[in-house]
Amino acid sequence: MKGRTAAVFALAQGEPTSAAAKAAGVSTRTVERWCTDPAFALEVRDMRTELLSTAVGQLAAGAAEAVTALRAALVDDDGRNRVQAARTLLDACLSLRESLDLEQRLAALEAAEDDREGRRR
Repeated sequence: MKGRTAAVFALAQGEPTSAAAKAAGVSTRTVERWCTDPAFALEVRDMRTELLSTAVGQLAAGAAEAVTALRAALVDDDGRNRVQAARTLLDACLSLRESLDLEQRLAALEAAEDDREGRRR
């Protein structure tokens, strides 16, 4: 991969402009100039979103195995393992609940806003 695409990929991964320039086979100044282009910045943002989406998918795929391992640890002979697994599961549950609650509240606010905008038209 060379050129702008390589620079987009490198920048989306958090690499500095110098590393993006090396990956693209261009000067650092060229990459800096590309970065001032809104279309290029959008490409970087879209690539970063795609990379993060892939990472989230991989985390989700491993989540079921992680929960299975934690549930198995709940019946471990070592009490310390049981306590740690219980803490981890409870923390995860609380965090997930907070996230789901926020998502539902945001959806309700967005729906209410859509209704208000629909009435204004």
